[in-house]
Amino acid sequence: MDTRKNLPPTIIFIFGGSGDLTKRKLIPALYNLYLDNFLPEKHIVVGIGRSPSSDDDYRAKLLEGVQEFSRRKEQTEKWSEFSKNVFYQSRDLEDDGSYKGIYDYINEKGTEWGAQPNVMFYLSVAPQLAPVIATKLAQHKICDDTQHTRIVFEKPFGHDLESARELNKLLDSLFKEEQIYRIDHYLGKETVQNILAFRFANALFEPIWNNHYIDHIQITASETIGVEDRGGYYDQSGALRDMVQNHVLQLLCMIAMEPPTSFDSNEIRNKKVDVLSAIRRISVEDVHENAVRGQYASGWQKANEVPGYRQEKGVNAESPVETFVAAKFFIDNWRWKNVPFYIRTGKRLHEKITLITIQFKEAPHYSFPTEAADTWRPNRLTFSIQPQMDIRIRFQAKRPGTEMVLTPVDMIFNYAEAYEEQEPEAYETLLEDVIEGNQTLFMRADQVEAAWEVITPILEAWHKRAPVDFPNYSPDSWGPEDAEALIAKDGHFWANLPSSGKNGNHK
Repeated sequence: MDTRKNLPPTIIFIFGGSGDLTKRKLIPALYNLYLDNFLPEKHIVVGIGRSPSSDDDYRAKLLEGVQEFSRRKEQTEKWSEFSKNVFYQSRDLEDDGSYKGIYDYINEKGTEWGAQPNVMFYLSVAPQLAPVIATKLAQHKICDDTQHTRIVFEKPFGHDLESARELNKLLDSLFKEEQIYRIDHYLGKETVQNILAFRFANALFEPIWNNHYIDHIQITASETIGVEDRGGYYDQSGALRDMVQNHVLQLLCMIAMEPPTSFDSNEIRNKKVDVLSAIRRISVEDVHENAVRGQYASGWQKANEVPGYRQEKGVNAESPVETFVAAKFFIDNWRWKNVPFYIRTGKRLHEKITLITIQFKEAPHYSFPTEAADTWRPNRLTFSIQPQMDIRIRFQAKRPGTEMVLTPVDMIFNYAEAYEEQEPEAYETLLEDVIEGNQTLFMRADQVEAAWEVITPILEAWHKRAPVDFPNYSPDSWGPEDAEALIAKDGHFWANLPSSGKNGNHK
């Protein structure tokens, strides 16, 4: 059955078309959209890179990526159909002639199709090239038709608040905001999107989604890998810029935002900006009380010997750059008054997970005998985003027997068990939204700047005071001891999923 939506012809230009992101994520995502009939009937994908390549060689390289990284491996007949619409162009991104060629190519295809195509420019390039490409596209009037052209930016969007403002100012002078798609792949994940459905489509939870019932909230985004081949980039960034400014704060917004009046893209984004604007700004002097940084040492990870961060390729041997961040934020509005939001993210940690934990306040024990309260645990709601995708609620239940003994148990909604069809990868969802012109899951200029404002005092404090104890955590750990102290001084501890995946107590 053809489920294809009635979309106009579309041309997708991928700047950085010979790069790793294109091979690992973008083409596999577009191929899956094709298999599901979510691409327009008339479409073309054009990879643009510096190195020369024939169309056939380019397609063969992309096929390797599909076979290795796609959630659905290559289907010979379908790949042959899809790849007929995939092409490669070798172009100098700073040469005006390259953009004249792109302009002519679009016009030729529009004439051939007898319709004005939608055109997507995906900038999968080094951050310093993005302003160059954007400026050239505007100078050559390739994006003058604001209804039919879209430009997609990968993170990082700026290096700090000042550079983000400068980039936004430049883009504002070149394009309309509705043409600009700042991508954060975390927001394309099914469990993240389900946060809004869970909160606003279920009368059970929204009435208690406030400081009267919620004690604190935790967000963990941990990785077991090091910086791999990104040492040069990472040593100019660090975990605070690379993860907190975008991914982690976006997850926080999804949890903390007020109910939208509609699912209009700007209404959703307005509510997220409200959250970012309400986050209490930490003074530079108080950063040490509210934020912890760490850097991994050499050691052993899952029976493999691994180098320390300072021994990674492309990293300064005395680098002060953090590979771990833990912080505590407050949101100064009526809903979240005095509710701490604890976040942590890092590399070379014990487990690869992205987890949001809502810890509720304890119910009174008055009605139960003393022995019933020995294993008492507060109710907890957990969104597991990766690697497993589930939502679980922890509640108290009586254990079988003659005595009133309570045990915490989990009620789990698991995506893999609940649905037969595979959930789409994040880039599939986001690319489909760009094609359709839906900006709901993309960051607006004011969101980007507000997020930078939140972390700027931490950046400034850490820049002024170099770390004296780096490296300060071992591989396969949960980070530096100070991260445990950050939350322990408030009487809490970090929550992780049970390693067995079975019902039971979280540790």
